[in-house]
Amino acid sequence: MQSKGSNSMVTNMVFRTRLSSLLISMFATFASFYVAGRLWQDAENRVYLIKELDRITGLGQSAISVDDTFKIIACREQHKKLSALEMDLAAARQEGFTPKRLSDTDDKAVSKRRPLVVIGVLTRFGRKNNRDAVRKAWMGSGATLKKMEKQKGIVSRFVIGRSGNRRDSLDRSIDDENRQTNDFIILDQVEAPGSGEIPKKAKMFFALAADRWDAEFYAKVNDDVYVNIDALGATLTSHLDKPRVYIGCMKSGEVFSEPGHKWYEPDGWKFGDKKSYFRHASGEMYVISRALARFISINRSLLRSYAHNDVSVGSWFIGLDVKHVHEGKFCCLSRSTGAICSGV
Repeated sequence: MQSKGSNSMVTNMVFRTRLSSLLISMFATFASFYVAGRLWQDAENRVYLIKELDRITGLGQSAISVDDTFKIIACREQHKKLSALEMDLAAARQEGFTPKRLSDTDDKAVSKRRPLVVIGVLTRFGRKNNRDAVRKAWMGSGATLKKMEKQKGIVSRFVIGRSGNRRDSLDRSIDDENRQTNDFIILDQVEAPGSGEIPKKAKMFFALAADRWDAEFYAKVNDDVYVNIDALGATLTSHLDKPRVYIGCMKSGEVFSEPGHKWYEPDGWKFGDKKSYFRHASGEMYVISRALARFISINRSLLRSYAHNDVSVGSWFIGLDVKHVHEGKFCCLSRSTGAICSGV
């Protein structure tokens, strides 16, 4: 009885062992098929991706032709130019070059936030004594300069270019002076001797000042001129109602077309047979409104410069709807009572 039971138990154990082995073999077979299938599928995916990559990158057939590529690039460039023009147009509208104006309430609110005037004192190398005299007489320096900006809304900076030999002793002397006083606008153009470069210098000042400060007015002054700041502020305040105004000691004068003459004008023939200039403000000091400064900034690359800065600035406003104001207080050489400026 015991022997027969033992045989039965052995038989059952053998059967179970064979069944387990069979199941493991079937599972291994199925697993092999599954892994092989996945590997085959991955291989097909890799082949497909390689073909797509070749097609896109040009190793195979190009998806976009060269002509189409150039057209896309051209369209993008035109879009950038259009965006820039739209920004310029928006700026021109804001500055009063369209009939639409802000209400009186809005104008007053905006004017409180703006500087009244930004003054550019055009100077040259070797004129430090003049600059020190200007600082001492009316412009101030350091805390005094900041106080004038904060309390009176009058910003004043010396304007100068760079030496033809960059970083030479002339450039270094201006950089050292500016580190001490922090009252310069240094233009990225050559500070050439003579008066021929002054018109370009004035143009760059107005353009950069209009970009940097959103002021009501912008003034150009020579570095040998004394300015009565209080009288200037009072006079300009009376012209805040004029969106496009050009203020100064208005004059005309003879055009000299003889080479060698002090006031020689190479383009004198353009001014007609009578050889007389159009009305323009004398160059010692003049003021333009925000809209005109923005006009110069936007069109700086198109505006023609003549031999003299006062004539050049006056020519930029010919054909524009600009109010010319002759103000005797800006006649710096007359030394009249109540003058805004005078020679020093």
